[in-house]
Amino acid sequence: MRNNLQSPKPVILLNIDSLMSEPLEIATQTGRAPALKFLMENGQFIPNMVSSFPTMSVTIDSSLLTGTYADQHHVPGLNWFDHSRKEIINYGTGFRETFRLGVRRSVHNMLYRLNNEHLSSDVSTIYEELGNRGIPSASINSFVYRGNTPRRLQVPRLFSTLTRFEKGKWTSHTPPLFSLGLFSKLRPWGFTSQIAAGNYKYTARELRTLIRKNKLPAFTFCIFQDMDLRLHFKGPKDLKGITQIDREIQKTLNLYPSWEEALKRNIWMVMGDNGHSPTGSKHREFAIDLRKLLQTYRIARIERPVRKKDQLVVCVNQRMAYIYVLDKNLPLSAIIERLRNDRRLDVIACKKDDSIRIVSGMREGSLTFRPTGDYQDVYDQTWSIEGNPELLDLKVTSEKKLSYGDYPDALARVYSALHSHSGRFIVVNAKPGYEFKAQLTPAHLSGAAHGSLHRQESLVPLVIAGTTEQPTYPRLVDMKEFILRICSQQYRR
Repeated sequence: MRNNLQSPKPVILLNIDSLMSEPLEIATQTGRAPALKFLMENGQFIPNMVSSFPTMSVTIDSSLLTGTYADQHHVPGLNWFDHSRKEIINYGTGFRETFRLGVRRSVHNMLYRLNNEHLSSDVSTIYEELGNRGIPSASINSFVYRGNTPRRLQVPRLFSTLTRFEKGKWTSHTPPLFSLGLFSKLRPWGFTSQIAAGNYKYTARELRTLIRKNKLPAFTFCIFQDMDLRLHFKGPKDLKGITQIDREIQKTLNLYPSWEEALKRNIWMVMGDNGHSPTGSKHREFAIDLRKLLQTYRIARIERPVRKKDQLVVCVNQRMAYIYVLDKNLPLSAIIERLRNDRRLDVIACKKDDSIRIVSGMREGSLTFRPTGDYQDVYDQTWSIEGNPELLDLKVTSEKKLSYGDYPDALARVYSALHSHSGRFIVVNAKPGYEFKAQLTPAHLSGAAHGSLHRQESLVPLVIAGTTEQPTYPRLVDMKEFILRICSQQYRR
């Protein structure tokens, strides 16, 4: 047995937040992204990787790193309600909403509770499994980071008043190499304009530090977050973010004698995490105000603790939302019937006994399904289904084979969201072009938004260069097995 082995080909996974296949192809074909073009032309390009649901970063990254959907890793979204503690969990959905909920609480949720309390201990991350095998890894700029290495993280002085950490410090478990804004840096004198995370330049500089010092571990996960905010206001066709990040990838490849040599020494992967759906410009039409839609019920207000007389809690994740029914005397069916009157809601889902029931504001009928049964989908998952398959745009053959249309891997992803945490709640999904609104929820009119089950936000690209291996299925939830397989081939104990 040998320890401290160096991987002959380290895996570098670059997650470009909100990278989509069509803008990526346009940018590469028009000469705006030469580094990404090089990786695509010298590797494999999978344009339709399926994300998780809701298509929000913390849930997506949890699925990527644990190889499970939310029914197992238990991170339901960026905004959800903890029934056991009667508390809205928000990881930072927008300044006004975060401020009203309490900045101190939201910061603590994102920086500490997400990894140390909310991410289920029944699942393991890539970092933890590699660590158990004696294989090193690195996380750069990811809020989901749980590993095996205890680390005392320093909270910047100006930020310490917004946290609940004793004396401005806290201990968490991270990968051996860990970078997250000013809380933990690979370059001691590195500076970022963003306290809680690094911008795209900072992320690339941290990665280049590992390369220059010959400290690349077997697996490095980097997140470039800046493009998501830009697309929210510019729309999904904006290319400037891709161009900016490509320049940083060029600088990284330039550290090697040639770009071809960079491929010989490393396995490079570039992926998106979610897409964006363009949103309309008329607020009354395209912003679905759930508080108005359900105004006959007593809805909890975010600035105060949930009260006994509150009947509903609404947690919006842009184009999807959780609606929690706290009043035990109020049947879910009453809320669902009210929601069905709005044609802007394309999927309305709830648990019914051991099954999932789907209805819609756009289509008639209902669909009921549960895991295991006579129907087999394209991912070799089996299901029992009854009712109208058009509600989830399912294609069903006479041999009981299932494929998906507008809602990729819909059965597994809807099931996972409804089993991601406890409580009586309904999942609602907005029709493309529309976005949910609740109390102080940020709006993205004339821009773009994500969160929903629809293919516009659910299908993302993956570029793989330096290996001919591929994930078993084109889904982000299958990336963990893929990465562990590659790393195990590279490292032998």
